[in-house]
Amino acid sequence: MAKGKSRVDRRGFLKGAAAGAAAGAAAMVTPPAMAAIDAAAQPDAGQRPVVSPMTPEQGARLQAAEREAPAAEPQTFTVEDAGSDFMVDVFKTLGFDYVIANPASSPRGLQESFVTYGGNKSPEWLTCCHEEAAVNIANGYYLASGKPALMVTFAPAGLQHAMMGIFDSYCGHIPTYIVCGDYLDANERRPGTDWAGHSVLDPAALVRDSVKWDDTPVSLQHFAESAVRAYKMAMTEPRGPVFLVADATLQESPVPNRKALHIPKLTLTRPPAGDSGAVAEAAKMLVAAENPVILAGDVAHDEEGMRLLVELAETLQAPVQGGGRGMPNRHPLSGGGNVRNADVIIGLNEVRFYGLLHRFKDQQVRGATLLTRPGAKVISISSFDLYMKGNYQNVDRYTEVDLAIAADPQATLPALIEACKKLITTERRSALDERGKRLAAASAQTLERIHADCVNGWDSSPISLERLALETWDVIKHKDWAAVGAGGGRLWNNDKFYRTQERVVGGGVGGDLPMAIGGALAHKKDGRLCVALQNDGDMLYVPSALWTATHHRIPLLLIMRNNRAYHQEVMHLQRMSTRRQRGIDTAGAGFPGTTILDPNVDFGQLARSMGAYGEGPIENPKDFRPALLRAIERVEKGEVAVIDTVTQPR
Repeated sequence: MAKGKSRVDRRGFLKGAAAGAAAGAAAMVTPPAMAAIDAAAQPDAGQRPVVSPMTPEQGARLQAAEREAPAAEPQTFTVEDAGSDFMVDVFKTLGFDYVIANPASSPRGLQESFVTYGGNKSPEWLTCCHEEAAVNIANGYYLASGKPALMVTFAPAGLQHAMMGIFDSYCGHIPTYIVCGDYLDANERRPGTDWAGHSVLDPAALVRDSVKWDDTPVSLQHFAESAVRAYKMAMTEPRGPVFLVADATLQESPVPNRKALHIPKLTLTRPPAGDSGAVAEAAKMLVAAENPVILAGDVAHDEEGMRLLVELAETLQAPVQGGGRGMPNRHPLSGGGNVRNADVIIGLNEVRFYGLLHRFKDQQVRGATLLTRPGAKVISISSFDLYMKGNYQNVDRYTEVDLAIAADPQATLPALIEACKKLITTERRSALDERGKRLAAASAQTLERIHADCVNGWDSSPISLERLALETWDVIKHKDWAAVGAGGGRLWNNDKFYRTQERVVGGGVGGDLPMAIGGALAHKKDGRLCVALQNDGDMLYVPSALWTATHHRIPLLLIMRNNRAYHQEVMHLQRMSTRRQRGIDTAGAGFPGTTILDPNVDFGQLARSMGAYGEGPIENPKDFRPALLRAIERVEKGEVAVIDTVTQPR
């Protein structure tokens, strides 16, 4: 445009043109009948208006006039300061790094605001091809980083896809933050799709049993307060997913008055520590015990939690079973002990408590037998007692204990450790140290036996799982690595909290791959080599998650455990056949519905189709190590690599 000429603002021009056109159209189409009615209704000067009901004749004339010349609808081409812009401002205060989603129309206003108004930074939008993958990538990101991720979907169709991933969040106590678009006002819905797939009266009803808290805000101030509350609820122990509806009309309409809106300050709730008297009682039992056992579930939230669990074990010189990433798996006190011989057992956030204290017989007549010896004392410290839902029961059977402390274990450990130390005399310290030496010797023998067992079937084809794990460990052990899925158990030295990622068991298949991608996303900034031993059946549920990993440059090594079957189900059917005295030959060959054969899936080719580096299928174990080295070289350059290794079932 030449200098000196006025510059026309396109947005203002469109708004002015639209308003002028609407006013002119309204003036031209006023029906004569309406004018007559309006004139008749006007009072004379100085008289009070008289309101009288419309006669049938007047009503008929009015309807006829409306049919003849309907009033023109005003058209608005632009909007200033959309409601979804304010929503993005709210989410930015909560510190999300990523918003993970499959696109849809009901959250379209929110997506545009994240990308354009929000600059696609803090949070950055990650594109997924399936809602279940999106939720589980968010789950994996939290497991590796300790920070919730934001997942956006729509109701009902998108939310129905996402439900399995949300259930994984619930079972894993993961504070994934789910935002769901919806057209709440039927008057705002476009004909067709907005009714069939993008609107529902109560979206949260689909997932209410598997989220910790939900809300459907009806105003922007309501949205701001509920958004902050949702984050706080998600991160309060025990943690869990939350669900917030973002009405499409609220997203797309302009903000009436920005100055009237307020974004509340987020103050997270400190995790509850155990009652001091109960902690002192637990310490007395543990220090006096001759054979204590620590059953550790989801104890540690971070490195500090791991340090505290190790300190408790070393203070008592007591073995720790479980603990996941909360206990270094090659620590001399890791994995030892036996509940049969224990005189004091303490469970820390252990959802499998009943199963660990009983032997269950999966026979035609089922039954459970208590494993603990008579007189053994059982202590529980669990935040799960503070919050439990009725429909989805993922906490095992009711466990009888002698002392129950409803509290967060990590928050309680400092007081418990201090109470134990105060009770340990010099003489008692000597006895505890002797017990520790015995446990350390037994642990070393166990580790030697595990390595010795790897020799069995070393050169077998298909490849043994032990060789797969040990060969991988030999290559990665000198690198800064993290297992973002299944790892090698005690064959890999999980000496740091971030080395492992808890596996979430929600009963479904298909979550491991996207959770591995989410974990790798969290480790990306630190440049760690992320590895997962990936099952074939799980990969086939949402293989499109690979595209998300390659598109967003998330370095990750996936080593397939391709046994070409849903082998757990094969074993279940073998058990059924044996119980019914029909033999296991048919089951061994694979019942229909349990094997992934004819055709065999080429996972290397699948990976290449998604833009990843792929090799295989590899059946000769001697070919695995060279392929592994080539794949790691690619991953260290920032790529996704998949090695298709054909393995033994177990």
